[in-house]
Amino acid sequence: MNFRPLHDRVLVRRVKAEEKTAGGIIIPDTAQEKPQEGEVIAAGTGTHSEEGKLLPLDVKPGDRILFGKWSGTEVRVDGEDLLIMKESDILGIVS
Repeated sequence: MNFRPLHDRVLVRRVKAEEKTAGGIIIPDTAQEKPQEGEVIAAGTGTHSEEGKLLPLDVKPGDRILFGKWSGTEVRVDGEDLLIMKESDILGIVS
């Protein structure tokens, strides 16, 4: 993939949504909510402080993250649906 986000933006692939509940009920695609967890595919270089210093991002490619329900912009890159979001939209890293 030839795509690199700029500044403090990251490219995220959503993880697959659970198709069954804990009780074993199968949830159809139309009733599933979009997952709020994803994997960072690519990350920008970071932002610049007021003094001009580069502040690197806290996330890196390969990190699993949690983000807000309405975070990011949906894009299609190489036939795959991905999200581009600012680092500030990321709620945390799943370890």
